[in-house]
Amino acid sequence: MSETLQTSDVTASDADLLDQTASAVRAAGGALLERFGEVVRYQTREELMRALAANDDTALDILRPRLTRLRPEAGWVEDELDGGALPSGEWWVVDPAEGNVNHLHALPEWAVTATLVRENQPVLTVVHLPLTGETYTALAGAGAHLDSRPLHVSRTADLGLGIVATSQARPDEDEKVVRRVGSSISAMLSDALVVRTSVPATLHLVNVAAGRIDAFWQFAGARADLLPGALLVTEAGGQISDAEGRPWTPQSESFLAAAPGVHAEAVATLSH
Repeated sequence: MSETLQTSDVTASDADLLDQTASAVRAAGGALLERFGEVVRYQTREELMRALAANDDTALDILRPRLTRLRPEAGWVEDELDGGALPSGEWWVVDPAEGNVNHLHALPEWAVTATLVRENQPVLTVVHLPLTGETYTALAGAGAHLDSRPLHVSRTADLGLGIVATSQARPDEDEKVVRRVGSSISAMLSDALVVRTSVPATLHLVNVAAGRIDAFWQFAGARADLLPGALLVTEAGGQISDAEGRPWTPQSESFLAAAPGVHAEAVATLSH
């Protein structure tokens, strides 16, 4: 993958597959919506993990059979926290409850995502926000859309006028990564107009694709966090790299998605 993700020729079969994938993701989102509303209490890490798994299983019970029927030969990424390259062939990269902790706390920032990866290139992605009913889709070579409306990244050309965002380090993250997150936020507080910090990453990235936010960055990160938004931003005309401006791959230690007008400034800020 590079500054602009590699894209393949659009085929009718992939366009149809995107529609069917969106249907499956919406159905899973509906099931999670039925579980949403009350704060789920937990006193221990074990109770938290059980509550998270219950949400995941609710969505996966719908997603796994439906997506498997669509692509019987495709592999399935079991752990949404995994990173790095995938083996050859097709793979479903799914986050059944992106922002799962937010869901448990009755906060609105959560979604369901599914991305088909072919030879380590994202081919199509669906991000569904059940609370708003919004469905963001992207098909390699055919653009990004919010429902049926085409998306385009912002035309901001001055980072000092831009809204930027990042997500916090994962629990138990390496201390060096945590310090780097903190220093990058401090740097952006000096150079950008507004800095937003929250999870999950995917919801920031759909906002970059929609032109509402000018840049998003993250250190480390998993495939399921970044691949959906990477394809959406690329197909909406944005630029993808690591924080130093080098081509991004799922093995990279950092990630930056930005409108073209502020990408170089964002790299300069994050590289200090």
